[in-house]
Amino acid sequence: MLIRNKLILRFTLVVLAIQLSLSLFVYYFSAATREKEFYNRLAGKIELTGRILLRRDNLRRGVLSTFRRRDLLTMAREQISIYSPHGRLIYASDDAIDQRGNLVHLAEVGPTHPVSFRYGGRETLGMEYRHDDRNYHIFAAAYDDVGVQQLAKLRLLLLVGNLGALALIVVAGWYFADESLRPMARIVREVRRITASNLSQRVHEGNHKDEIAQLAMTFNRMLSGLELAFESQKSFLAHASHELRTPLANALGTLETSYSYDTDLQEARRSMQSSIEEIRRIIGLTNGLLALAKTDEASFKRGPVRLDECLTQAMDYCAAKHPGRVVKQTFGEVPAELDDAFTVPGNAHLLTTALLNLLDNACKYSDGPVQVQLGYQRRKTLVVTVRDQGIGISPESLKRIYEPLFRADNGRDQPGHGLGLPITQKIIRLHGGELLVESAVGVGTTVTIKLPV
Repeated sequence: MLIRNKLILRFTLVVLAIQLSLSLFVYYFSAATREKEFYNRLAGKIELTGRILLRRDNLRRGVLSTFRRRDLLTMAREQISIYSPHGRLIYASDDAIDQRGNLVHLAEVGPTHPVSFRYGGRETLGMEYRHDDRNYHIFAAAYDDVGVQQLAKLRLLLLVGNLGALALIVVAGWYFADESLRPMARIVREVRRITASNLSQRVHEGNHKDEIAQLAMTFNRMLSGLELAFESQKSFLAHASHELRTPLANALGTLETSYSYDTDLQEARRSMQSSIEEIRRIIGLTNGLLALAKTDEASFKRGPVRLDECLTQAMDYCAAKHPGRVVKQTFGEVPAELDDAFTVPGNAHLLTTALLNLLDNACKYSDGPVQVQLGYQRRKTLVVTVRDQGIGISPESLKRIYEPLFRADNGRDQPGHGLGLPITQKIIRLHGGELLVESAVGVGTTVTIKLPV
């Protein structure tokens, strides 16, 4: 079901429930008021009957023979019955009155306990009337034709009013839903016009305050991320195709030339050596791309890892790859109460790879000594800092260092594929840490890793 229809239905049901509750309250209050007023009239009639017939001894003097019994009746189809203290009927306004209902409730009537009931369609009230130290029981019954007709008119009025209100509620609900969803419909139209070819287009954000505006702002942030991801993918494909095409073309050209023109073994060996170097470049690039893809997986094995051992292993690898480079290791502040000072949760192989990438970059782009420090920033944060005195990175290139296959202009003469920092960043993020890079051209670069303990 569409949200529009749900809103209309819910709005209609809620308002209709309120309307019906109000109608029932009005009807119940009117019915209770009518009943109370009518029984008050019956009580007044009983009091009047007692004063005329009992207090003036008209029943014993035979005065009733001088006027008809019905002359006392003032309500529609009224019936009056008087019982003696011994429960004997001594007066009835009509000889055809059915006394069974009165006899059933006769014993229930008390001095302060009047009895009301319905019998034969009439509403009846029974009360005790005291005269000459004797308790008589008087029953007055009648039809409240006027009150019943008024209640019937009220029922009809409420029924017609609720039916009319229902139609108005549906129309109001439709208008309410249409007005409420109009901004969302606009957002839907704008989003449908956005495709992969125009990801730079944005959704109108309205007043920047309400929920619709927040939804539009969320869409825009998502579109910005998608646009950045598409641009990164295009850049990655362009760089990857270039990096792969060049060594492949070189290897193919060398082999074709060797096949066509090399006449002796020595020339063939030189051509084969050149092709081997190009193929090694391809293999290195392929392995780097595979490592970059694997770092996107969050299912790697985790466990307690000694970061100082990972750093020592990375330094050994770096010393073997860059003989003659000086790498100095120092220790920063370490809390004394920690048993395993340099233990972090994670994967030893990935953390060693990340540290090796940083040390490799520092040794590759710097002729001076590389300084590595391991310590704590806070009690729960372990920090590794790698600082070199190399060529540095320009501010423009520093913004793109995490793009796969991107290389700064001043570092293109060094071997590499621009995958080390992107791989390292993803590894550190998988471990819940943070990677920070500070650099200045001609001064050097400082890379900081922060890992939760």
